[in-house]
Amino acid sequence: MSLRFGYGLNGFTDHRLEDALALLADLGYDGVALTLDHAHLDPFAHHLPARTARVASLLARHRLDVVVETGARYVLDARRKHEPTLVSESGRERRIDLLEKAIRAAADVGSPVVSFWSGIAPRGSAREELWSRVEAGVTALLPVAEAHGVDLALEPEPGMFVERISDVVELRRRLGDPDRLRLTVDVGHLRCTEDADPAACVLGAGDLVANVQIDDMRRGVHEHLPLGEGEVDFPPVLAALAAVEFEGLIAVELPRHSHAAPTLAASSLDFLRDAERRSQTAPQEVAG
Repeated sequence: MSLRFGYGLNGFTDHRLEDALALLADLGYDGVALTLDHAHLDPFAHHLPARTARVASLLARHRLDVVVETGARYVLDARRKHEPTLVSESGRERRIDLLEKAIRAAADVGSPVVSFWSGIAPRGSAREELWSRVEAGVTALLPVAEAHGVDLALEPEPGMFVERISDVVELRRRLGDPDRLRLTVDVGHLRCTEDADPAACVLGAGDLVANVQIDDMRRGVHEHLPLGEGEVDFPPVLAALAAVEFEGLIAVELPRHSHAAPTLAASSLDFLRDAERRSQTAPQEVAG
C-alpha cells in the first residue's frame, strides 16, 4: 500500500495558514496536522465556527487531509507550559473543555482523530490518583467523541504520566477497551523511551494506531530532530506501518523548526519517499 505523508503545522508558525497550506500542497503532501493554537486556529478566539469553516474551505481548496493536534504550549496558561493537563492538581476541567472544542473542530474540518496527551504528573501525587484523573477526563470525552464520529488518539509522551504504549493499553483496559480511544505514535518517541525498536512497536500496536507523527530522535533524549539526524531506522518503520495497513497521515513533527519550515518540508518529503521506496525493496528489515 502507498503511505500518506503530512506535515505538522506547529512547525509552520511563522507562516500564515493559507501560505503554509499552499506551500505544502505544492510540495505534494497529502495533508497536515493542525495544532489548535494562536498561530492558525485559536480555539478560544471569537467566532470559532466561522474560523473553522474557513480552515475547512482552505483544506478543501488545496485537497489536503487533516488531523487535529492539541499539544499547544501556552494555549491554556500564558506562564506555565502545557498546563493545566488531565493529571494536574487543579484546572483539569479547562483541559477537558479544550479537548471538547478540539473534537468539535475536528468534525468540522474533516479530521477523523484528535491527538492528545496526559500531562506531567505533579510531584507527590499517588499513581492510582493519577490514573483516576486520566480515567475521569477520558470518560468525560468519549461520549463527545462518539457523538461527532471522531477518535481520541492518546500520545505517549516522554516525561509524562502516560509515557509508553503500554500505558495507553492499560488505560484502555481500565475503561473497558472503548473503540474511540486509540493511539498516537510519535516515531521519535519510540526510539527515545520504548524498549523495543520502533518498527516492532508499530507492529505490536497494530490497528490501535490512529495517528502517526514522524521525526528523528536519539535514545533517552527528547529532542525532535529532522529526519536522518538521529537514530531512527525509517524504512523498517514505514514497512511496519504498511504491514498494519495504516491509512492515516504520517505527519512530520518538528515544532521547534519553524524558522526553516519551507526547506525542511521539502527535504522531509524527499526523505520519506526515499525511505518508503527502500522499505518496499527490503521488507525483511521490519523484523529487525
